[in-house]
Amino acid sequence: MPKVLISDQMDPKAAEIFRARGVEVDEKPGLSKDELIAIVGDYDGLAIRSATKVTKDVLEAAANLKVVGRAGIGVDNVDIPAATAKGVVVMNTPFGNSITTAEHAIALMFALARELPAADASTQSGKWEKNRFMGVELTSKTLGLIGAGNIGSIVAERALGLRMKVVAYDPFLTPERALDLGIEKVELDDLLARADFITLHTPLTDQTRNILSRENLARTRPGVRIINCARGGLIDEAALKEMLESGHVAGAALDVFAEEPAKQSPLFGTPGFIATPHLGASTTEAQVNVAIQVAEQMSDFLTTGGVTNALNMPSLSAEEAPKLKPYMQLAEKLGSLVGQLEGRRITGVSIEVEGAAAQLNQKPITGAVLAGLMHVYSDTVNMVNAPFLAKERGLDVREIRHDREGDYHTLVRVGVATPEGEKLVAGTLFGNAAPRLVGIFGIRVESELEGEMIYVVNDDAPGFIGRLGTTLGEAGVNIGTFNLGRHAAGGEAVALVSLDSPIPDPVLAEVRSIPGVRTAKRLRF
Repeated sequence: MPKVLISDQMDPKAAEIFRARGVEVDEKPGLSKDELIAIVGDYDGLAIRSATKVTKDVLEAAANLKVVGRAGIGVDNVDIPAATAKGVVVMNTPFGNSITTAEHAIALMFALARELPAADASTQSGKWEKNRFMGVELTSKTLGLIGAGNIGSIVAERALGLRMKVVAYDPFLTPERALDLGIEKVELDDLLARADFITLHTPLTDQTRNILSRENLARTRPGVRIINCARGGLIDEAALKEMLESGHVAGAALDVFAEEPAKQSPLFGTPGFIATPHLGASTTEAQVNVAIQVAEQMSDFLTTGGVTNALNMPSLSAEEAPKLKPYMQLAEKLGSLVGQLEGRRITGVSIEVEGAAAQLNQKPITGAVLAGLMHVYSDTVNMVNAPFLAKERGLDVREIRHDREGDYHTLVRVGVATPEGEKLVAGTLFGNAAPRLVGIFGIRVESELEGEMIYVVNDDAPGFIGRLGTTLGEAGVNIGTFNLGRHAAGGEAVALVSLDSPIPDPVLAEVRSIPGVRTAKRLRF
């Protein structure tokens, strides 16, 4: 039974879902780093929020860990490169708190427009400064979205309901999607020049860091109001303070800061500034939603292989996983075969699917091929870290899909680039379930790829099979199955022989010395 550790405070429904789906769960919030390192090796999954830091040290101690699930969007507290190298899936729940975060952005926009925090403080101090707090209407104002993804699109919908005009800068926003949302797609300079309010809804990346830099803040129209409920580091906070003091920026409301917890920000006390302590996802509904979602996602992965909202591997729904499982087994065996035969000489990989396989999600099939192939480099490789290892070693990976149906109802073909040119292996499924090799380096052959095997390339000549069988038999190596193929009579032939036990090195050397043998290699699946 899979075992999960919940190491942060999380809604009790998460543990209920794990147990209902056949996953053992321990709830131990508040562990120190050393305490976590001491026990994390016992678990297949780690469910966290923002408090637990999943560092390289923690991952190195997590011998059995397969998945980290973050209940929420941000994964700043997870070392994703280290997790990927370790072969650990990292998931988040990007949609569980989307409405809550969008509503917080709208709330801060209202607070800026009507100076609500300052008016509240003034009134509760015994003043009645009605003429001091002259706000602005949102109606007919232009809202500039930096980022129009899931949360940004919800903000846009709410803003349109307030009769605002919405423009958006987002390189990934298609014209069709902008039309569907009822917003205008613009370049960043245009947005800065036109927007009365700017709200940010983008992750923190090398491309978005300080996207509202000093220079870009200077390009905004005088009197602009800025809201950030996304990530700290998107705004130059020192420049923002100066522009609030000069009046160029009429107001700013930040829920996130470059350094958190933000207890000594220079922005504090600046006129026109509103701050909240990272409350974007802090509603009862959101906390329940993300807890439920992370438990469902992790349970799916640990029990069925389904992958949802993973940040370091392709998604694979729980419905897709059973259909794809035999294809992934076939793909991994084909990758392992070419990896064992061609080893570190490989400079590129192509994965072709045709027939029934072409109707499926190809990304997991590609991942499985690479997982098999990259075993030549690492004993701990899996679908998560295989693409990372392939990229690290400069392997060019291509995916090809053919709608046609050839000699087989379904076919997966793996080609590898070597100094001698491309070499291809191909496999199919018997009964849509049993993987079979049907072609190897241009020779038709039908074989299972299981257990201990030897691969022999020889000159097709009378008596060879008998000599090979005799050599193995005299050494006490029992043959399970014997599979043959050849280009043409008298030409090059291939034998794939499954064995009941590993072939010792001296016996393999004897096989190589049989007249007519060109190559003999040990295989293990």
